[in-house]
Order: sequence, then C-alpha cells, then structure tokens
Amino acid sequence: MTRSIFGAVLVAAGFVMGAGAGAQTLEKVHERESLVCGVQPNMPGFAAPDSSGVWQGFDVALCRAVAAAVLGNAASVVFVPVAAQDPFDELAAGQVDLVLRGAAWSFGNDVDPRLSFAGVTYYDGQGFMVPRSSGFGSALEMDDATLCVQQGTPTQANLLEYSRTNNMTFQLREVSNHAEAQQLYMAGECEVYSAEVSALAAMRASFADSENHVILPEYISKEPLGTYVRAGDDAWLSIVRWVFYALVLAEELGVTSTNIAEHAQGAASTAINRLLGKEGDLGARLGLDEAWAARAIAAGGNFGEIFASTVGEQTPIGLPRGLNAQWVQGGLLYAPPLR
Repeated sequence: MTRSIFGAVLVAAGFVMGAGAGAQTLEKVHERESLVCGVQPNMPGFAAPDSSGVWQGFDVALCRAVAAAVLGNAASVVFVPVAAQDPFDELAAGQVDLVLRGAAWSFGNDVDPRLSFAGVTYYDGQGFMVPRSSGFGSALEMDDATLCVQQGTPTQANLLEYSRTNNMTFQLREVSNHAEAQQLYMAGECEVYSAEVSALAAMRASFADSENHVILPEYISKEPLGTYVRAGDDAWLSIVRWVFYALVLAEELGVTSTNIAEHAQGAASTAINRLLGKEGDLGARLGLDEAWAARAIAAGGNFGEIFASTVGEQTPIGLPRGLNAQWVQGGLLYAPPLR
C-alpha cells in the first residue's frame, strides 16, 4: 500500500489531525480514543503484521505500552508505516502521534525544528549480511563487491565513508526500500546487503534457509534508534519518554508482568512504590493517573521481557542484548531515578 493510500485511510478513519496539529497531543489521543504510531514496516521482530493482520514486535510493544499508560487499553493503537527516506513527514503533518525507529538520534535530527527526541529505545549499528557461501568473513574482504543499499539514507553515506577510510571500492546497487533489497539479495543480484544489524537480523529470520546467511562482525556506524514526537508539546514528550523509562526501571527493579500484581499491593522498595503509583504523585505530574506505569508494564512486560519475546536470542531474530543490556550488566540501558 502506498503512502498516499495510507493518508487516505487515515483521513477516512478520522485520524488526521491536520489543522489541529497544534493542539496538545494527549488531548487529541483521548478525543479519538486511540494512539497513532509511525513504524518502519516489514520488520519481523520489530514491527510487522502477523498472519491474522495483528501488528507484532518490539516497536509495536513499546507503542502498546504508551497506549496502555495513556488510554488504559494497549490495543487502542493504529500503526502507520513510514518510509526510511522521509520517516517524519506524517509526524510533522500531524498524522501520527509518535514515530518509533524512524531514524537514529543524530545532530541533524536533534536540531530539526519539527522534532523532539524522546529517547533511545534500541542501540544499533550498521553492518553487512552475506550468503555463507560467499566466503566473506569480514567486511574488509569485500573489495569490489556489489552491495545493496537504500538510496538517500545515512546508510549509503556510511558506506561511502567506510570505503574511503579503508581504501576499498564497492559497487553500490541503490534500492528504494527494505523489501526491494531483500528481493535483489535473494536473487543474487547483490552479494551483500548493508543496513542496521537489527534490520539484517529481521530480514534473515524471514528466509527459509536463514542458517545460510551470515551477519559479519563489523559495525561501521553508531545508530541509536528511538522515539520522536512533534516539537512544541513538552507534556507529550515527557509522557512518551517516561513510559519507556518505566519499562527500563521495571526490569532494573525486578518488576515483571507476572509479579506486578503482587508488587502493586505495596512493596518494601520506595522506588517500586513510586513506579507503581503507591507513593508520590508522578502520574499527576505527567497529566495521567497514578497507575500509568503499572498498566504500561502489564501490557507486554518490562524492557527485558519485551526484548526477549520479540527479538532476543531465543526468537528467530536471535539478537543478543549487547549494548541494550542494563547499565549494571555491561550495556547502555539507563533510566533516570524516580524522584
């Protein structure tokens, strides 16, 4: 379905905020009784409809957590695919309430007057996938190889910089989207596909012969992927940011989807009591009730539970926690204290 068709669907469903985009986002979400999330499509493990048409994945679970916190219903979400080349068009136009994984946190995006960055949800980096039969064991062995890359994206610029730095030549085959890259790669028209490692793992998981494809060890960029909202609505920015932090803190504090009901009766830990609305006034300060975080956690689990069930090592995606582990476990995952 094209982007114009998606726009028409949103209009017909009454989801376009259009001229009312300047209104506070929380108010608009309550008025329509649904959250509209922009996601990168066709990303198994992160965001893709299942065989029943129900969206599933890591990014989907984060959107559902926001919906649970704000609306009390994790299912009250409309998912809108956004393009890799211009992922923030719908956000700027007021057609979505937030964009997940639209682009990495970078200088250019950080100073874009249309956007506010709500935080890193997944630490990633650009890498390379090759057929095992290629014999490539390192990106440094790929001189003169044919690479598929999405045109007009930072991925393409990173490849050019990497080739210059290492005195290599790549034959770049520009593609318009992830689906086209997959088609050409599987047809053997590209020896290599280069994208974020999480995207490569998602693509590989869809192959019937996934064991015959290898993600090389090199990361050639930093790609801190996260959530963006429209600039100018600080209250909504705080809500989206702290829903994610609540999931991170829940894992750190040992609060899970299975024990949250017990903790909600009152815990010995002040931090847990604050998180679950038993002490303090955190919800009121966000413009929500005091059970907002408890609902977000109960929707799909804490950050660790979401990661493990959608993209972790025991799933077809097979990603290790790595940099996405908690800060006390050697990763970069860190949430400010609740005070």
